[in-house]
Amino acid sequence: MFRTHTCGELTQANINEKVTLSGWVSTLRDKGFMMWIDLRDRYGITQIILDEERSSKELFETARHLGREFVIQVTGTVIERASKNPNIPTGDIEILAENITILNESALPPFTIEDNTDGGEDIRMKYRYLDIRRNPVKEKLIFRSKVAQEVRKYLDAQEFVEVETPVLIKSTPEGARDFVVPSRMNPGEFYALPQSPQTFKQLLMVGGLDRYFQIVKCFRDEDLRADRQPEFTQIDCEMSFVEQEDIMNVFEGLAKHLLKTFKGLDFEQFPRMTFADAMRRYGNDKPDIRFGMEFGEITDLAKGHDFKIFDEQELIVGIAAEGCNSYTRKEIDKLIEWVQRPQIGATGLVWVRCNEDGTYKSSVDKFYSQEDLAAWAERMNAKAGDLLLVMSGNTNKVRSQLSALRMEIAERLGLRNPEIFAPLWVVDFPLLEWDDESERYHAMHHPFTSPKPEDMDLIDSNPGEVRANAYDLVLNGNEIGGGSIRIFDKNIQARMFELLGFTPEQAEAQFGFLMNAFKYGAPPHGGLAFGFDRFVSILDGSETIRDYIAFPKNNSGRDVMIDAPAPIDQTQMDELFIASTFTSK
Repeated sequence: MFRTHTCGELTQANINEKVTLSGWVSTLRDKGFMMWIDLRDRYGITQIILDEERSSKELFETARHLGREFVIQVTGTVIERASKNPNIPTGDIEILAENITILNESALPPFTIEDNTDGGEDIRMKYRYLDIRRNPVKEKLIFRSKVAQEVRKYLDAQEFVEVETPVLIKSTPEGARDFVVPSRMNPGEFYALPQSPQTFKQLLMVGGLDRYFQIVKCFRDEDLRADRQPEFTQIDCEMSFVEQEDIMNVFEGLAKHLLKTFKGLDFEQFPRMTFADAMRRYGNDKPDIRFGMEFGEITDLAKGHDFKIFDEQELIVGIAAEGCNSYTRKEIDKLIEWVQRPQIGATGLVWVRCNEDGTYKSSVDKFYSQEDLAAWAERMNAKAGDLLLVMSGNTNKVRSQLSALRMEIAERLGLRNPEIFAPLWVVDFPLLEWDDESERYHAMHHPFTSPKPEDMDLIDSNPGEVRANAYDLVLNGNEIGGGSIRIFDKNIQARMFELLGFTPEQAEAQFGFLMNAFKYGAPPHGGLAFGFDRFVSILDGSETIRDYIAFPKNNSGRDVMIDAPAPIDQTQMDELFIASTFTSK
């Protein structure tokens, strides 16, 4: 056998046992008369020792041929370690080597395989298989696996059935861009990779399966950022004969189970907030409620004072940055530059110091009295020592800009503690949102989301005011899950397609299979999907999902390890009836 034990399990209880270990050479130290080898595998590190009194010359010669990351097998006796290492589980013992077999040699790695490596991100992604040997990466992948097992245990106890749905499906025009796959057997036709198993899980409900789940790969051809990858994983779920409360209770239970299992935290019922309140109080639909700095709208207080910048705007709104009255003018100017960056797009920022003596000093003292500024401070729940930061503009745009500033200030003040968890349900989203460019409505979630029953009569008269029977689960300012009650009536679904600009022929071509299924007794149903990568990273104290994916893409959507995407052979293109319009790099 290659090993009797792993490199992480031997203790003083094993002293005098003869053992065999296998792994990678982590470090080598040669004092001439004595050598030490740190042998590493997935489970830990064990120190191997050779000395001239007890080890043969041949063994020394073999050991001196070793290099970092050589794969070796060591047989020897467990002895007590003279200089113990309390930082590792095997720190009380070492192996007095009797035989070393080189299983495979290794080239010199391009970076050190250590917790604190000298390798930059680009080189580590190119050699990801080496990066995985490092504890920080390895432990994240093991953590991800443990979370997945707990998810399955919880859902199995709730009588969910795990079902795999197709990966080669039909492209649909709603949502993000699809990745498409040409069909050789059907020239000129294409599959799409699923952005979600949405229609299939609804069909499983029509099929009477009642409770379905899947930890499933999904694909979206969209611009990337730290918490987004072109392929990602969802915990995808659907239930029959349920209302919104049923679904929220089940999946709040799953979130509580994971927070308890991995963080030791107990929660009462998660708070709830309407979409309208979230936008008004925080400027976005996934607010981080670990800290305050709620918005204070002062349009009625700030207009009419001959300050043209405010008088011409739709909304004037601000936040109180706690304790930031101490900011120097230079620091405030840096904040103004920050909001004026193209990513934020604000034209400027008005500031007001809330002084300890009860007075106020602002960048607009010429237009506003002390009483005016005191009213602003009261509206923003400010206190002495705070700094008011005020922005103005189009309602939706300025809320988004101030929300970004709120998060930046919180980051600078250390208010986004990854060990504090603040879950929140956001409900009552708009069903539809109007797009000026295409001059039509788009689904806020997707075309299968049901309107709230009490808003059904607005579908024809005022569709923009209809609320969706939808809900998002937010954790620490990140949407970790979202879902809805689905439309199960074919007539309402047909009306929804009409509102979204589909002709009857287009709706039939795209979703005829679903509409046809609804003719055969579709039950009331709904579901939810968690962003698994994101949930795992937040549970582990990070907001970067890439670290929890074994082989991630970079910010350009490339796998630099295997160099994908890449051109394909002309023969393959001919078989797929694709004209060659590209030149290889």
